[in-house]
This record gives sequence, structure tokens and C-alpha cells, in this order.
Amino acid sequence: MERKVKVGIIGCGGIANGKHMPSLKKVKEVEMVAFCDIIEERAVEAAKKFGVEGAKVYTDYKELLKDKSIEVVHVCTPNRSHSFITVDALHADKHVMCEKPMAINAAEAKKMVDAAKETGKMLTIGYQNRQRKDAIYLKKEADEGVFGDIYYAKATALRRRAVPTWGVFINEYEQGGGPLIDIGTHALDLTLWTMNNYKPKYCVGTTYHKLNDQKESANVFGQWKPEEFTVEDSAFGFIVMENGATIVLESSWAINMTDTKEACTTICGTKAGAKMIDQGILEINGVKHNQMYETKPNLDGKGVAFYDAGGYNAGNQEAKQWIEAVINGTNPTVLPEQAYCVTQILEGIYESAKTGKPYYFN
Repeated sequence: MERKVKVGIIGCGGIANGKHMPSLKKVKEVEMVAFCDIIEERAVEAAKKFGVEGAKVYTDYKELLKDKSIEVVHVCTPNRSHSFITVDALHADKHVMCEKPMAINAAEAKKMVDAAKETGKMLTIGYQNRQRKDAIYLKKEADEGVFGDIYYAKATALRRRAVPTWGVFINEYEQGGGPLIDIGTHALDLTLWTMNNYKPKYCVGTTYHKLNDQKESANVFGQWKPEEFTVEDSAFGFIVMENGATIVLESSWAINMTDTKEACTTICGTKAGAKMIDQGILEINGVKHNQMYETKPNLDGKGVAFYDAGGYNAGNQEAKQWIEAVINGTNPTVLPEQAYCVTQILEGIYESAKTGKPYYFN
């Protein structure tokens, strides 16, 4: 018989409905057997739409964790609860996929890393942008030494006017921050992964609350409530790694700029460089035969007339590789130690912004 992995979903809100549950539904080895949300109606609706017949519904995640038949848990709750739910799930003998960011601070993320080591269970974090075709191609080029020593990079996550006005995104207590921890985290993860560099030395950061109180914002997700917008609208960081490499991180949900893009990285090495012009569009540059060149790999799969290899989805690929890792006992694409480093740097930028001083990691 085909191996079936029984999965429980904790948190049935936006990211669960937008990515996790639809993607898991496409993995034939998966059976979603339990759904939990503090708002029972959301769990009931998720069970009807994505669950197997007889799927269970909970409002207390600890009750879900008591089900010994559940092998994998996806944690899709607000950031503040990522750590303790994940730690409890690992100790309940479950493998865990936790949505990004790993946790609201490094101390909480470290608890997650430690729990995975203590229990021997798998833990991964939802950085699905690593599964994009441009990201995979860039990573392979970097691993093959095409770029040489990568000593400068830029991690970009900039929106002109796209502040998420649903859920608790603009609530600092629940989320731990705004665009830096929400979308900046994706750009930083892509950059560190491409560089294969997880040893930060120090960082300098700034955060801004410049547009929070605007009442005619032209926001694509509808007008936010200024009194509820307690996180930063923009954040920027300058990170120096132990080997001397430099990373500039820029993130914003709302900034007066037309040259915006999200979850993209630019890298500069001793042999060549590369830039994600936008998601899915990659440009590589260098020098060959004493001449400068730029090239864009064809990543859309349209190499034959009337044939389109479309339908590729990074979220679907994330779910597929994760379940394959569980079944085969192999490492998932995103390791917890890597996600922990991302959280360390995000925290360092926030701390530097508060103190006005550089933040040292050791």
C-alpha cells in the first residue's frame, strides 16, 4: 500500500488557506486528518474543504497533539505562538513545518532548534521562495562556484502600498514586527542560502513609522486603521558577516518608490554576479573573453512551440519536498539552524534600531 502521512493543521487562517492546505491537498501521500483554530468555525470549514472523511476539529492545539496517529503538524498561527506550539508538537512526537518567521526572537527560535535535537523529530520553516525556479537555478550556480567569493549582497522586499490589513499583521504584540519580520525575512533567507553563509558578526538597523498614520493611503488591501498599525512600515539593515561579506537588507510594506520587488536577492562575487530582477526573472553578469556580459536563463519552460510547462507553484513544491523528507528520512530544504540565523539577524536589526548602536552577535 502507498504510504500515507497523517497531517494536523494548527491555525486555519490566511496562510493555511492560501498555501499550506491547498499545497498539501496536492500531495498524494498526505491525509489531513485534524484541524485546529481558536475560532472553531474556521477549523470546521477547513476540515470540510481539505480534510479526509471524519477529520477532527479542535480549538485547543494540545488536544490535537494527543492523537498518536498524526505524524506531521503544520503550525500556521501568528508569530508569537510559533515557538511554544512547535516545541510542544516536537515533544508530542510530531514532525513540524512551521510557517515563517521561525519565531518572534532568537531565544524562542533557539528553543525550537533545541527541541528538534532533543526529540530527533524533523523541523522546517516555511520559506517557500527557495522552491522558485530562479532561486534553485541561482543556488546551483553559486554552489558550483560560478560567482566565486560572494562578498556583497542585497536582500530586497519592498512594496509601494501593500500593507496587509487582515488578521494581526499590523499588531506588534502578536507578530513581533512588521515588514522586516514578514517579508524581509524571505529576502534575507534567500540571500543567506545562496551565499551559504550563516555566521553574522554585527549589524546596524533602522526602522520607520513614517506612514502609519496616513488615512488616505491608496493601500491595495484597503485602508488600514492608524491606531492599530503598531509595527514599523519600513526597516533597513546593514549586516557584516564573520568572513567580511556585507548584506544590505531593505524591507517595506509602504514606501514612496516605484522600483519595488519582493523576496529577491542580488549577489556580487569575485567571478560573477546575479540579480533577481523580479520573482522568476534572473540576470547573471560577468566577464568572458575580456568582455562584459549579461545573460538571462530561460526559466519559463517554453522551449517548444505550443508547449507550456506552466502551473509550477513554489508552495506546492515546498509541501512535496517536505513530505518526501518525512517519508524518506532525509533533510528538508530549509534546516532549522538556517532559519534560526535569519531570526538572529532580524532581531539584531530591531535591537540596533532601538538603541541606535551596532548589534554584535557574539
